[in-house]
Amino acid sequence: MAVGLSMAEICSSYPTSGGLYYWSAKLAGVSWAPFASWITGWYNIVGQLIGVIILLSTGGKNEGGYVASKYLVLAIHGGLLLVHAIINSLPISWLSFFGQLAAVWNILGVFFLMICIPVVATERASAEFVFTHFNTENESGISSKPYIFLIGLLMSQYTLTGYDASAHMSEETKSADINGPKGIISSIGISIIVGWGYLLGITFAVTDIPRLLSPDNDAGGYAIAEIFYQAFKSRFGSGTGGIICLLVVAVAIFFCAMSSLTSNSRMVYAFSRDGAMPLSFLWHKVNQQEVPIYAVWLSAFIAFCMALTSLGSIVAFQAMTSIAVIGLYIAYALPIFFRVTLARKSFVPGPFNLGKYGIIIGWISVAWVATISVLFSLPVAYPITDQTLNYTPVAVGGLFIIVVSYWIVSARHWFKGPVTNVGTHSNV
Repeated sequence: MAVGLSMAEICSSYPTSGGLYYWSAKLAGVSWAPFASWITGWYNIVGQLIGVIILLSTGGKNEGGYVASKYLVLAIHGGLLLVHAIINSLPISWLSFFGQLAAVWNILGVFFLMICIPVVATERASAEFVFTHFNTENESGISSKPYIFLIGLLMSQYTLTGYDASAHMSEETKSADINGPKGIISSIGISIIVGWGYLLGITFAVTDIPRLLSPDNDAGGYAIAEIFYQAFKSRFGSGTGGIICLLVVAVAIFFCAMSSLTSNSRMVYAFSRDGAMPLSFLWHKVNQQEVPIYAVWLSAFIAFCMALTSLGSIVAFQAMTSIAVIGLYIAYALPIFFRVTLARKSFVPGPFNLGKYGIIIGWISVAWVATISVLFSLPVAYPITDQTLNYTPVAVGGLFIIVVSYWIVSARHWFKGPVTNVGTHSNV
């Protein structure tokens, strides 16, 4: 929430679809603006439920269920990306409708699941077990409670990302200097409250953790799927209801992917408008409905190409996708860092601001991102081998080397930072 509040304050002052990298340019000062926006922009832009549903729908792992091949999963992934690209090619009024539908679906779906699963389950955990039991039984070779706790913190980071989407949609939002910050804060706040209730609901339906995590269970080791499936199977003799519950989650993820493509395409559009992308002249074009159509389809195409690496090496795929969360948070932290350092005295607050607490909350945000960046780089399984090594530092460091090298060799000669495209607050 500290990170979100700091971003919301900056968004209120600089409402533009460039978002994070535009903020860095404005806050880093004239001499550092081009380099700051270059680094932030590239970290921001580079950032298997279907399979388990098929498995459970065909009987589960222990009853001869069909295990979807990686080729089928990739084909489904490609089909969904096609649908997402088509939706994102629609006018902004349609995107707004789908966004509102997604919000309603997520909230109602979570409340349905948090009530339904513990009610249907024939065995329920006690409050003592839910709130005091600390599970150390796993196949990762890690038994240290403090270590498990620290690694466990990362689960919330995987969930609480993408709230910069409100900033990237600023140029298509009325009163963006007010509604942009509201979007950032509300998305985090709702996720905290509703997400906590959801976790409590399904945790009360868990009694056998080792079985839940075993790759030999009906869901093939997918914990949430196993909880839903077994809750209905134990009550009614059939896990069909659990599969329906999984479809509720699947639709929520569909909407999440849709909004992710929206956010990414707007970032591509804004970054290209300032000449920072290869073939920039193409990606920042908009159609008659003011939609950056080429940026939308480029984002979908790159997402599919990234998934292709999983066919050759799942380790390589995981190393590449590890950039997603940590890369986003680095991009979140950079403009906040500039806000509390170089722009500490020159920052002009917008309608939404944190007042005298802005600097304190900003430093908390930067410290938290620094902490999770270290945690994301720690091993998650022992002994460490080429298959269990955490390649996050390699992936993130590699991106840093590529981006900085490109800056030194070429971009510093021609990239001048974001082009001013918004007026003062009175003109927004």
